[in-house]
Amino acid sequence: MRIAIATDAWFPQTNGVVRSLATTVSILQRRGYEIELISPDQFITVPTPGYSEIRLAVAPRFGVRRTLRRYQPDIVHIVTEGPIGWAARSWCIANNVPFTTAFHTRFPDYAAVRTGLSPDRFWPIMRRFHKPSKGVLVSTYRLMDELAQRGISQTKLWSRGIDRELFHPGHDPLEELAHLPRPLLLYVGRVAPEKNIGAFLGAAVAGTKIIVGDGPALADLREQFPEAFFLGALHGEQLARAYCSADVFVFPSLTDTFGLVLIEALACGVPVAAFPVQGPIDILGPSSRGIYDQMDQAAGALDVSLSAAIVKAQGASRKAAAELGASFDWEKCCDQFVDALTDAVASCATTPVEIQTG
Repeated sequence: MRIAIATDAWFPQTNGVVRSLATTVSILQRRGYEIELISPDQFITVPTPGYSEIRLAVAPRFGVRRTLRRYQPDIVHIVTEGPIGWAARSWCIANNVPFTTAFHTRFPDYAAVRTGLSPDRFWPIMRRFHKPSKGVLVSTYRLMDELAQRGISQTKLWSRGIDRELFHPGHDPLEELAHLPRPLLLYVGRVAPEKNIGAFLGAAVAGTKIIVGDGPALADLREQFPEAFFLGALHGEQLARAYCSADVFVFPSLTDTFGLVLIEALACGVPVAAFPVQGPIDILGPSSRGIYDQMDQAAGALDVSLSAAIVKAQGASRKAAAELGASFDWEKCCDQFVDALTDAVASCATTPVEIQTG
């Protein structure tokens, strides 16, 4: 199966979408699949307004068409609803080539935060984009249900995993955090308005609040919360050591579809504090003992009061957190990805594919 993957999110961006995609591509290639990646680094790009670190391809239509025509894929997987994603979608429809899509980001909610408009104004765009897809890959069953209610019903599960060799409880803590008053409360991720970081930094709880990451809201949050400790972006072993240094991992987002950093923190043995919303509840479960209530002890705490969740999480089990985090396996996730694409190809097997030359 010759797979083309079209994405507007790729290195040097640092986010869950890029990390999930890069890991999946690596596993697919190791398994012997032919992969053609179409990404922003192949085009002239401009910074996204408000997100200078995220660059969008300028007029990628002809470059996308040229690459896909040359490669002649059996199927195209479209990762994002950006310029490259729309160009790949158009080519697939014109050439009767099956494609799958992914719903990684709650774009309507993010756009609502930025514009002040209702998210309902943006959902028609999402429905239009995903309607011709042979399978919309999503990270949780709860998101499947929500998208079905929004008119996007052809969903398939594609969960997330962790690098078990990197994210585990055995790392030494970071020296630069050793002097800080405990408990150490950690956030890792993009520092942006939609991440609701102010709810964490403004929580009335004891300890030191630590932010790992970069983004458009960083300067404002530094000024507004000078008592917080901002480490900037960390990667690899340094990131794992930051997780292992913390007493609680705080995930304040109300809009994430999953939360890759959440399972990385758990795998490092750090209990999680979060709101009981999509993403955290799909990982921790309502009782914080896993979605099947399979853990003997709580691996964190969910509460409508983030301050209460932080306090409760300090009494959760680090052992249970590590076991829950380690249960998320990338190989199984890649199996789900392959199954979804294989089903999409099979569903079109009786329809002849004709590649246009224009």
